[in-house]
Formats: sequence, C-alpha cells, structure tokens
Amino acid sequence: MKANIGFILIMAVGFTACNQEKTIEPKEAMTIKPYPKTEKIGQQDDYFGTTVEDPYRWLEDDLSEKTKAWVKAENEVTEDYLSQIPFREAIRTRLEKLWNYEKFSAPFQEGEYTYFYKNDGLQNQFVLYRKKGDDGKEEVFLDPNTFSKDGTTSLAGVTFSKDGSLVAYQISEGGSDWRKVIILQAADKKIIGDTLIDVKFSGLAWKGNEGIYYSSYDKPKDASALSAMTDQHKLYFHKLNSAQTTDSLIFGGSKTPRRYVGAGLSEDERFLIVTAANTTSGNELYVKDLSNPLSEFVTVVNNMEKNHYIIDNEGEKFFIYTELNAPNGKIVTTEFANPTTANWKDLIAETDQVLQPSSGGGKIFASYLKDAITQVKQYDRAGKLERDIELPGIGTAAGFGAKEKDKELYFTFTSYINPGTIYKYDIASGKSEIYKESNVQFDPSKYESKQVFYTSKDDTKIPMIITYKKGVKLDGTNPTLLYGYGGFNISLTPSFSTSNIILLEQGGVYAVANLRGGGEYGENWHVAGTKLNKQNVFDDFIAAAEYLIAEKYTSSEKLGIAGASNGGLLVGAAITQRPELFKVALPGVGVLDMLRYHKFTAGAGWAYDYGTADDNAEMFAYLYKYSPYHALKPATNYPATMVTTADHDDRVVPAHSFKFAARLQEYHAGENPVLIRIETNAGHGAGKSTQMVIAEQTDKWAFLFQNTKTGFKEIK
Repeated sequence: MKANIGFILIMAVGFTACNQEKTIEPKEAMTIKPYPKTEKIGQQDDYFGTTVEDPYRWLEDDLSEKTKAWVKAENEVTEDYLSQIPFREAIRTRLEKLWNYEKFSAPFQEGEYTYFYKNDGLQNQFVLYRKKGDDGKEEVFLDPNTFSKDGTTSLAGVTFSKDGSLVAYQISEGGSDWRKVIILQAADKKIIGDTLIDVKFSGLAWKGNEGIYYSSYDKPKDASALSAMTDQHKLYFHKLNSAQTTDSLIFGGSKTPRRYVGAGLSEDERFLIVTAANTTSGNELYVKDLSNPLSEFVTVVNNMEKNHYIIDNEGEKFFIYTELNAPNGKIVTTEFANPTTANWKDLIAETDQVLQPSSGGGKIFASYLKDAITQVKQYDRAGKLERDIELPGIGTAAGFGAKEKDKELYFTFTSYINPGTIYKYDIASGKSEIYKESNVQFDPSKYESKQVFYTSKDDTKIPMIITYKKGVKLDGTNPTLLYGYGGFNISLTPSFSTSNIILLEQGGVYAVANLRGGGEYGENWHVAGTKLNKQNVFDDFIAAAEYLIAEKYTSSEKLGIAGASNGGLLVGAAITQRPELFKVALPGVGVLDMLRYHKFTAGAGWAYDYGTADDNAEMFAYLYKYSPYHALKPATNYPATMVTTADHDDRVVPAHSFKFAARLQEYHAGENPVLIRIETNAGHGAGKSTQMVIAEQTDKWAFLFQNTKTGFKEIK
C-alpha cells in the first residue's frame, strides 16, 4: 500500500536549566459574574412512553442570532473569571517559552525531492519543506501560515502521485471537517484545474497521473453545514483539468448507501481498495482491478461485523489485517481470483497482544500493544519472524511504514517523560540510529512514569500510568489531572505533551487510565465498554480516581479530571454520578446529549459504541440514565467545571456543550465556578493554530491551579 504521509512530529528532547523564582498564590476570593439567564422553552419528546424535557433545544441552532448572543455572553463571563487568576499570564509566558523550539517531522521521498515538515517554534502551522538530495538547498513547498491571516486555515493532508510529479493537498478552514482539495505540479507548484470543494472524511488516492479518488457527502443546502446530518458517503474519481461537477461516482450514494466510504490504491496501482461502513467499527471490503477497464468490484468481505483492511499486495496476493475470529487481530493472505473469507490463510496468528500492522521494504511490521506499551516484530512476507525490533525504552513507537523499495524507514519513540525522538531504521540489518532531536525545556531524568493496575467496580484489573517529579511526597496534597477516553477501540499509549510540563514541574501528578471501551486489549476490551456496557467505562474512571486518592497521590480537593470528545462524555458522566469525588472537571468538545447525538453531522456512525435512544426502550432507558445533560440534578454542588468547545466543531457539534453548560449553571448550588469557554473559528481540535492551543492550555492550567488552591512557581 502507498505510505500515508502524516505528521510524525517530534516533541523534542533535551533541556536547559530551570531557575525557580517566586511562587504566585491563587486568589483567595474570586468573583463570578452572574451567569447569562438562558431562555427555557417548552420542548418535550416522547421516548417509549417517557416524556423528556429539552428546554435548551434552541441552542442547537448554530445559525441563530440568539445562539450567537448567548455564546458571546458566556464567553464574557468566562473571560472575566479567568482574567482574575493571578498566575494566568505567568502560565502563558511559561508555555510560550516551552513551545518555542524547532520541531520536525520525519523526512519522506517523493520523486526527486525529500520532503519534511518543520515549525520554527511558535509558528501557527507546520510548514512543508523540500530539498533535492542530501545536500540540496531547503525550500518552502507549502506554508499554511500564509493561507489565512489568523492561522486558522490548516493543511489537512498531502498526497503525491507515485512518480512525485503531482500533489493533491487538503485544507481545513476554521477547523471544519469540510475540506478543499488543491492539485499542483510539484516541480513549479503550478495549480492544475479547479479547487475541489465539499470534501469530507476523505483520503486522496492517485490513479497514475490521471486523477484522484476522494470521498464526500452532499453538503446540506437548507441547513447548517456545521450541524446538519451527513449520511450517504460517496467515492468519486476526479480527472485532472475537468469540472468537479463531472466527477464519476465510483461507490456509495443511493445505489450503495454507506455512511463511511474510504479508498486507497495498492502501491503498484493495480487495485482500487474500498472500505465501506455504517459505524466506526466493522467494515465491508472490496477490490477492483484497474488494469482491466471492464472490471467490476470484487467482494472480499460482505458484512460489517469486524474490521479488515489490506496492508499490502504481491501481485494478485493480498495481505489482510482482520479481526475475524481474532479479536486481537491477525494477518491472513488470499488471492484476487477468489478473495472471500472462506479462502483466507493465516500468515501471522493472533496473540494475547493487540496487533497494529504495517508494511514497507518488502517486510511486514507487527506492532503489538502489551498493557498499552509498544513492541514491534519484523516478518518477511512468508510469515517468518526475522527479529524483535529493539526500541529505545518503554513507551510508544510509531511510523513503521515505508514504500516497497525503501531500504530504510523512520519511526518515532515517545513516552510521558520522553519527548518524541525520530529514529532512522535500516530494514535489512535492524539497526536504528537517532535522526533528529530537539530542545524542549525538559529533563526526563528528573521525572518518573510508572504503570499500576487497579481494580474497577466489577473487579476488572485496569492499567494506569502515573507520571510525576521524582521526590514528590505522596501525602494527598498534590494537584493531579486524571485523563481518560474509553471508547471507539482507541488506545491511549504513552506520549509526551509539552503542555503537561506545566503540571509536572510544579510538583503535580498526571495520570492516564486505560479504560474499557478503548483498544488496549483488543475488540473484547472495546465491546466491554459499549452500548449496555458503557457504564463500565465510567466505573473504571471513577475507580482510577479512588485509587489515586487511596494511595495518597492526591485528594478530592486536589483532583481534576479531563477528557475530550468521547472523553468529554466520560468527564460529564463522572461528575454527574460522583460530583463530590472531584474538585475540577474539564470536559472538552464532549458528546453530552446521548438522546440526540445521532441527529447531527456523522453522529449516527457512533451507534456501535453508544446505541441510540431510538433503538428500543431498554437502550433509551440506559442512555437516559447516564446522559450527562439529562443526569444533572437540581440543587447539587458540582465540581469547578470549565466546558470547552468551538463554534466550528462539526464532529461533535457545540450544541452538546451549550445545552450541558446552560443546565449545569441552572442546577449548580455550590460556590465552584461552572463556565464554558467557546473558541471561535475553530473546530474539533485538529488544525488549531499554535496561539489558540497555548491560550486554551493556559486557561486550563490556570483554572485547575486556582480551584485546587495550588500556587504557581515562576520558572525562568
């Protein structure tokens, strides 16, 4: 398969000396402006005989002037509160200094050029550079910082033709998932044809130099493009120098309706490979022989019960990753002449660890997760183990993918205390060497990161990695941030965060729990946190908090929790179920109305994990009980909460956060602040400018330290 060109970015290694100076104490008496009086309407819905009130339904209309006025009023309250925090600017200054170091991606070869991404330090977006040969002069190829004045238009993907002479790149405006595609001649960067518009949830795949395959939905015409449901995904072929209106529909639409359709080409460009799905888990698999103009799609898998994808081919022989009869994943082979599952042959068998494979240089790289830690094995195409790849330590290694004829590849290694380093790996010998380090102000030797296993409510053992400064006393007084996700088969593996330095160098504790619903232990672990098992995820998270308190890492008065998207749901559920357990809550871009999430954008595709309130009475009752928006109770003392969202989030629409914040402010009975911070001209998270990220992280840490009564030591 063609290697995907992603941002394999290093978060830097190295350090400079830190001199601690004065401590700025939190403000004793903070004032909170009166919360906006949010209008309530008489909206009621009937679910299987149960009447459910939804008085803030009007906030779902992101086009209305009333909603815009409400956003403005809420942001004014939030900014007024944050502006009073005495160390807010000191945190911002420190973050800017920490962020201000040169960052690189791994290089990749396309045609005559070597390409790489670089950020000089505080640039809003990474710049794509190139050079000819090892000694060639570096030149800017694409600079997203010139796409818009405020840095909110980002480069969202770059795909070169096989010979490197043509390039198609996607841009995202304001963080939206709706993309534009621009095609260039690589040599002189001359634009070819028109800009493609209304592209969404799409990779790009070149068919020779003839044109590209891409995916999209019909853009809503009479409703908000940021919130209206998008349901039928369509795969198109765009021929160069033709109008987009003449693009050929290849798959999807009314004839083969699927919610998600993706396409790629085998590296030899003979086969078009299509995956089709209606939810985020499980997919059909099809191939088409492009060498035969009369060929039709051949079905490899005709159901969406499990996940499958083709990782490589050798002529008509396919190498397929599958979870069929293998919840942890395995690799099989099959022939194009008769590729269905009945003819699959095991090549690399399932193990006790979760498999995440890739290919390159004629080899198969089997990356395994053992308790969320990476191990990598190299196999030949006959399935023979050639070596266990030696990694620099215990953490996360990523990037083991390359083209067929490549002799070397580049991978990154990182952990919670090891800033990402790029390594060059020789495929034949198995030798690795450091390719690129950077200079973030962090000394890993001063910190420790350890894995523990704690017991959840039903006695299931859950792993958690806890990171803190060496010598920190475990006396229950440490400010702590507990982070989780627990969904969509996504694994939380150790990775370095420049932002988290703020907490760690202040003597704080950072903990990440690997909850059920994630992918750390395969599909069985995932399923154990879905639909009518979703409460397991919340129980696992609550048990993590109880463990941290019992082991005296922190106390309820010093404990903050955070999560984004599905993790925002996690935080919302945790504070509605155990409000007394936490002092600070930071639910970001969360799915917070579980009765209506499937009615917006592509939300219906999340039903594999959540189920929907329309399914049946049992599923409705289960969702209604834990849905954070509906689970809020009047006259309750909730933790200090800062909900975060963005007005251009068309993944998890901001109405979730708007409605939750409005009801939280209505019902909250304590003195803790309950605020909502709404970023403008930003989306679900990807593509945010550096300044936006620093501003948001500044406010997060300032809010946490203020409400856990933690002083901030200025570090120069």
